[in-house]
Amino acid sequence: MSQDYIRFLKTVPFFSHLENEYLDELARYCREESFAPGEILFREGDAADRFFIMMKGQVEVWKSYGTPDADLLTVHGPGKPFGEMALVDAMPRYATLKARSSVTTLVIHEEEFLRLIRDNSAVALAVIRSLSAMVRRSNDTLLEDLKQRNLKLEQALKELQEAQDQLIQQERLSNLGKFSSMILHDIRNPISIVQGYAEILKRSEELPQKHREYVENIMSESERLAGLANEFLDYSRGEIRLDFSPVELGPFLEKLEALVRKRVGSKKVRLKFEHQGVTTAIFDHARIFRVLVNLTENARKALGREGELSVRFDEYQDSLRIVVRDTGEGMSPEVLAHVFEPFYSSSKQGGTGLGMLIVKNIVEAHHGDIDITSSPGKGTEITILLPLRKI
Repeated sequence: MSQDYIRFLKTVPFFSHLENEYLDELARYCREESFAPGEILFREGDAADRFFIMMKGQVEVWKSYGTPDADLLTVHGPGKPFGEMALVDAMPRYATLKARSSVTTLVIHEEEFLRLIRDNSAVALAVIRSLSAMVRRSNDTLLEDLKQRNLKLEQALKELQEAQDQLIQQERLSNLGKFSSMILHDIRNPISIVQGYAEILKRSEELPQKHREYVENIMSESERLAGLANEFLDYSRGEIRLDFSPVELGPFLEKLEALVRKRVGSKKVRLKFEHQGVTTAIFDHARIFRVLVNLTENARKALGREGELSVRFDEYQDSLRIVVRDTGEGMSPEVLAHVFEPFYSSSKQGGTGLGMLIVKNIVEAHHGDIDITSSPGKGTEITILLPLRKI
């Protein structure tokens, strides 16, 4: 049996460098012990009395075993030594060793183990090397654990900072929304009065043509100002209240085209407004009109003095599709990534920074989808899909 132990000990890295005479002496002290699955070889805190060398099976190394804080540190198989540190420093066991499967070990008892390392320098050196490797592995594990914990703490701190910034932003926007709502309710009244007087003046037969144009500009700008006020109110309320009705697309597009043509002010900008396959649809007339006013206004700014701007309505599968396209300057991926953020505007001509957010909110309130494709120098195409409601 001693020869069997010697052959096995030669395969153990712990003793592989020892000469046969030292292995023979070591083998004489070894005793074989077996453990059933689930059996405890030793427990954390036990007094050290044996040195183990795994021959067959697997063992689990546990910290705080049997408690709610139990932690499985590792699993080891054949060739792994256990218990030398506790024997050397005469301290209690650091962890609990549990058989995961049927286990066979070679065991050297405390007195014989200490005699070996005292009388045999080669065996003592092997033990020292083992302890040194164990300390190194422990240090490496500790450093890696600290590194991972630091990374997790940094990530948690970053997420906490982002959450704090978001809460501060939300609080600011909430206060701004409440303040804006109170002001805008008061602003809409004088706007309505201006629109009313302008309408009366327009109906006057004695009004000179030049003055009539001024009145039309007053009405147009008042309507635009009312639209901006409504955008702020929609944003401050955080909801879109829809008023569905049948809409004839022909007159709807004619009204939109007339407004856009007036704002474009350049004969080099080509306009194309059309509807195909569908003549009447059900949606909130005022809200979708505002959506298209916002989108065509952005397109107008992107075009400058020349190019093409088109708006098309058609039927796509079970949806009403609206496509707004321009051949303007386009948007970079960075701008496109922020296009729906509140108060974000990349236009040099200014704006509230709410236009695209309001567009998105109105589309989503209709249970629709919006998609934007754009690239610098190639223009922008915005596709809106709304549930198709027919009469």
